[in-house]
Amino acid sequence: MEARPIYVRTEDHTRGHVLAVMLAYLVRRALSRPWAALDVTVEEGLQLLQTLCSTEIQVEGGGSCLRIPTPSVALRALLDALKVRIAEALPHTDTSVVTRKKLPEQRKPR
Repeated sequence: MEARPIYVRTEDHTRGHVLAVMLAYLVRRALSRPWAALDVTVEEGLQLLQTLCSTEIQVEGGGSCLRIPTPSVALRALLDALKVRIAEALPHTDTSVVTRKKLPEQRKPR
């Protein structure tokens, strides 16, 4: 999360890069202050946040929703420090997620 080196050629791209870096610093600061009392670094907190997931629940007859399992104690502490409340369930939408495993099928043969 450093501003240098900047490998851009135009003024607009340079401004965009500096804006992205400044936003990253603001996010880092917004996370580090509440998590300091928990003795957790931003990197450690973000790694814990990666464990947050959802489970699809399908009801007989075609209905479904996404259920968010109860977070671990450590994850709950991070979210509480940020004053973030997560929903227990979300409406399900048919969103297609593309993973790296599907990329070779989509690429043109060489």
